[in-house]
Amino acid sequence: MTFAPAAFARALPGLLAAVLLALASMTLVGCASSRTAPPPTAPTAQPSAATAPATTAASAAPARPATGMRPFAEAVRGTRPDSGLFTLHRSDTKLLFQVPDTLLGRDLLLVSSIAAVPAGLGGFIPAGYKAQEQVIRFERRGDRLLLRKQTFEQVAADSLPIALSVVSNNFAPILAALPLTARGADSASSVVDVTALFERDVPAISGLDQAQRTEFGVRRLDETRSFINYGRAFPINVDVRHTLTFEATKPPSNADAGTISLEMHQSLVLLPRTPMRPRIADARVGYFSVNRVNFGAVDQAAVSERFIRRWRMEPSDPAAYARGEAVEPVKPIVYYLDPATPAEWRSCVIKGVEDWRGPFEKAGFKNAIQARIAPTPEEDPEWSPEDVRYSVVRWAASLTRNAQGPSVSDPRSGEIIESDIVWYHNHLRSYRNRILLETGAANPLARSLPIDGGLMCEAMRAVIAHEVGHALGFPHNMGASSAYPIDSLRSPAFARRMGLSPSIMDYARQNYVAQPGDGLVGSDFIRRMGPYDDYAVNWGYRALPDAPTPEAERATLHRWIVEKAGDPVYRFNGGGSMDPSAQTEDIGNDPVEASRLGIANLKRVAPNLLAWTTRPGDDYADYEELYGELVGQWARYVGHVVTLVGGVREDLKTADQAGAVYTSVPRARQEEALRFLAAEVFEAPTWLVEAGALARIEATGGVERIGARGAAVLGALLAPDRLLRLIEAEARGGRGAYPVAAYLNDVKAAVWGAEVGARPADLHRRGLQRAHVDRLEALVVDAPRPAGAPTAPAGPGAAPRPDVRLSDVRPLARAQLREIGQEAAAAARRTRDPLARAHFEDVAARAERILEGPRV
Repeated sequence: MTFAPAAFARALPGLLAAVLLALASMTLVGCASSRTAPPPTAPTAQPSAATAPATTAASAAPARPATGMRPFAEAVRGTRPDSGLFTLHRSDTKLLFQVPDTLLGRDLLLVSSIAAVPAGLGGFIPAGYKAQEQVIRFERRGDRLLLRKQTFEQVAADSLPIALSVVSNNFAPILAALPLTARGADSASSVVDVTALFERDVPAISGLDQAQRTEFGVRRLDETRSFINYGRAFPINVDVRHTLTFEATKPPSNADAGTISLEMHQSLVLLPRTPMRPRIADARVGYFSVNRVNFGAVDQAAVSERFIRRWRMEPSDPAAYARGEAVEPVKPIVYYLDPATPAEWRSCVIKGVEDWRGPFEKAGFKNAIQARIAPTPEEDPEWSPEDVRYSVVRWAASLTRNAQGPSVSDPRSGEIIESDIVWYHNHLRSYRNRILLETGAANPLARSLPIDGGLMCEAMRAVIAHEVGHALGFPHNMGASSAYPIDSLRSPAFARRMGLSPSIMDYARQNYVAQPGDGLVGSDFIRRMGPYDDYAVNWGYRALPDAPTPEAERATLHRWIVEKAGDPVYRFNGGGSMDPSAQTEDIGNDPVEASRLGIANLKRVAPNLLAWTTRPGDDYADYEELYGELVGQWARYVGHVVTLVGGVREDLKTADQAGAVYTSVPRARQEEALRFLAAEVFEAPTWLVEAGALARIEATGGVERIGARGAAVLGALLAPDRLLRLIEAEARGGRGAYPVAAYLNDVKAAVWGAEVGARPADLHRRGLQRAHVDRLEALVVDAPRPAGAPTAPAGPGAAPRPDVRLSDVRPLARAQLREIGQEAAAAARRTRDPLARAHFEDVAARAERILEGPRV
């Protein structure tokens, strides 16, 4: 090493200080047993995983010698520059990033979308599908530029000592290490060749996850058939589109090619240096959220924190906004229509997007959300639906019958940055069919295929509004529709003013309870925005300038909730299997009455179905499809009633709100539900198999299929979790509990009558009776447990797996089996009907075999 006297002289004071410090340290260590050491100097707190800047050029570890670097002019020779967030240099064979040092350590959101998908890749993977979202930071480490993925699931304030541990226990993975090709001409940027990053198999951005690779037999990426389509730089983002081709033994389509090719679109967007101020989530108002654990909280525990996901909505005139005036936002939410959208449906899509203007106006923002036609290539040749600057309502040429409303958000704060609504073309078929089946009895516009175009437009508008709601941060609110009384839904004035549900975020699609003669017409049968939507937007998006922190907002937000507590219109419930007031595809506050009216309409539709679905020269394809869906609709209405049995209503509350969170359905309501099921399901639904209907579409199988539906209902009534809820309600001493012994006896009576053989049994009833014995067997005999199957709940907060072995269910089921077997044997001896005798003897033999077999 070369000796430099001047440098040594400048360094001497530091060296002496270091020597003295080392000697002092040795002295302290040597005397530790005889004297107390002074407290150590507090270490400089390292930034948390949520806020730590990545290593910059100035703070990097000692640089390794640059081995492959060239002069800047030579490195970019033959390329075309494109300036934006940073500069791209592109030639026919390579792509270079020139990353300024000012971006080192900044948070950038990398969004990996599948811009063009092969057929069959997945029903919910259309073009534009976001395969991956991750925050990355550029770090310069010597002669390499690292792309390091960041996590924000665990945090602590930078000033706290525990921030050091948060960083150490959340070590960020390195997605790529790119050798520096050159330093910029101003020596303030780094040039790296990213060609291989996009032309090789980098799983973090490839679009195919491990499950898909296994399913499709992916062997390797063929680099000779993989290439970069383009790279483009914009003010806040850089986009790269590239084609990847994989060798696969079981590709989703074009099997003889042995290949999967797809186009990926990577958007690297700069996140704000200071994240948007978050709003703390509350389970009583429905919002999607970002979650993190804060190790720096003072609650003597690591605290879980949830922030709602929402767009940045700031008033352009804060003073006017503070006076209560509605003002324009600084930046409105804008959706562009996919150029592939059929012309006849564009106005419907635009209306669905802009239906959210009303709720935002109630939160103080005018024109907060807009829909625009996408520019033509002549107007903007670089416009792309994958560009993260643009939110798009995409039209997917797909057989999938659904729609989606995903969004991309900043994980640091919950700020939604971009979203793509997806309408799958074949979803038109879903609504064509269901509008006919659910409303055709009372709505003349729904009695043919295709149905009225205006009616379909209103249905599409509602679906788009629902999906935009998801993209605004709102999850499903399945409890909303139970707020409206059945009689109100049959009133034209009420339906026209209030719709079918207080929230567009419920699955309350069509008014199936309205009867012929009620007077509803046209779009009265279609769902629309409601008062809960106004309330939820105001709760999440209204600016609270007087509250300096998210914590300071909580008192106001809590007060808004408490003011609406007890009013079912403003209740949020995301739905579940046990709450009859929060079901999918239902409307009204009485599942029994709603299903009775819905089935009455289906009974009117069934005999007209052939005329409504065919024209001279047509085959029976549409009729067969609609008939199958009619049976499914009947089963759906029946299922709404099943949920009342053993049902538990959930009303989320905080500790200062009175009353229980969980309330069991009263016995009288459960008994009413069981009587309904006995009449509509256990009695043969002959109207579903009327003469001539099935003969047009199949040779056999229809009767068996209807029987299977009935057996499924019986199985649901005797499901272990339902029976255990009944036992728990009884044990808690709730008034009106339905004792499980009484319930099992009532189910038996509904299936068999007063006793086995007391009433004639037709083909449908005999099948149900055998299904009842099978279901009781499942409660008495332990099913083999798969090897390695867990015996405990999946994790903290997970619901316990139903287990009847230690409950009263097993002895009661065994006693009932014994009773059925004895009564069946007696009935076999009494009857002179050979078929009935064979049936009863079979039942008695089954019961005997079960009772004598292995049991616990």
